[in-house]
Amino acid sequence: MKVVVKFLGPLAREDKIFDVKNSEELKDKLKKEIGTEWVESVAIAVNDKIVADLSSLKDGDIISILPPVCGG
Repeated sequence: MKVVVKFLGPLAREDKIFDVKNSEELKDKLKKEIGTEWVESVAIAVNDKIVADLSSLKDGDIISILPPVCGG
């Protein structure tokens, strides 16, 4: 399946299309793209809805990676 990943905030990168078999493969690719520490601490939205996991991904989904932010 192909999914589009949008990197928001300080992760600002071009949107990227990943061709993956399942959510675990996507997580592995994201770890290589942005680093394990980011993948463990980001919020994830699928089709503009925050999700707790990526287990129900389907072809054409748009995934937004939302890094933690702090204010002051």
